[in-house]
Amino acid sequence: MDKNIELYDITIIGGGPIGLFTAFYSGMREMKTKIIEFLPFLGGKVPYFYPEKIIRDVGGIPHITGEKFTEDLIKQAKTFNPTIVLEQRITGLEKLPDGTFLLTSSGGDIHHTKTVILATGFGTLQSVKLNLENAEVYEGKSLHYHIHKLNSYKGKHVIISGGGNSAIDWANELESIADSVTLVYRKEDFKGIESNITKMKNSNVQILNPYELVKLNGANKQLTSVVVQETNGGKIKELPADNLIVSHGFVIDLGPIADWGMQMRDGAIEVDHNMSTSIDGVFAVGDIANYASKLQLIAGGFNEGPIAVNNAKLHITPDHELKNIYSTNYEPLIKE
Repeated sequence: MDKNIELYDITIIGGGPIGLFTAFYSGMREMKTKIIEFLPFLGGKVPYFYPEKIIRDVGGIPHITGEKFTEDLIKQAKTFNPTIVLEQRITGLEKLPDGTFLLTSSGGDIHHTKTVILATGFGTLQSVKLNLENAEVYEGKSLHYHIHKLNSYKGKHVIISGGGNSAIDWANELESIADSVTLVYRKEDFKGIESNITKMKNSNVQILNPYELVKLNGANKQLTSVVVQETNGGKIKELPADNLIVSHGFVIDLGPIADWGMQMRDGAIEVDHNMSTSIDGVFAVGDIANYASKLQLIAGGFNEGPIAVNNAKLHITPDHELKNIYSTNYEPLIKE
């Protein structure tokens, strides 16, 4: 190993919301911290998929857009100047005889660290593509798998295909912006949050279920209409469409991390109450971590990050007395 490779106390793999807050807390613990993110930007899927979606389930924040939320998290994460590495996918993990780890990227870059905190979310997310003839022709122009700017749908006839939380959220968000919103879902019962389903049903959103898309019509990458049919092979309808939003879920790929030898549960990494994985010195937080009574909320991950950092510090200095630390009386922050 190259002796010039800098050794870090904690390396956080994943620069999404949980990884960012974990980096902040690691800085408060005076740990030498590195963040490695696969994407060319920090924030994970929030700024990419949901920049204008309103987040309301974080304590003390009545409502905030995904974009602003990400900006604030990045600013907070940089408080103690962690090293930030973008556009690197970590593929290899090697535990050395001294207990430290070598992390290797797909491009051959090597990182040396005393502990690892995995905050990768579910891994690489890819939208489930619409399996219809010529669907790819319309992608990026009038067929979309996520929304960046709500106002770009102003005055449009919008079709949304899907029946989960994302599809229902977008229907509610666009109802007052688009000229018309129609939600098409192949099942009888929706999978979203009850209050959001009720809101949609009481709005001007046209709901067609159980129906599914069977044909796309248009020219020059621009949709003009879609054809839907009852899933039992019944009625067929043609609907005017300027834009089609497909929300059929994601294909989740943990990549090589799944082969590192950690105990897995339901496609995620099993951790104990210390957020420790089955590899001593490797921790997992956020969506990738699985344990009893797991809370699949950003707020839940914000609790897991500091727990992992505390136990990472104890792993490095087991004889060190770990005292509670609070930002309200943390001397370096008070002096700012």
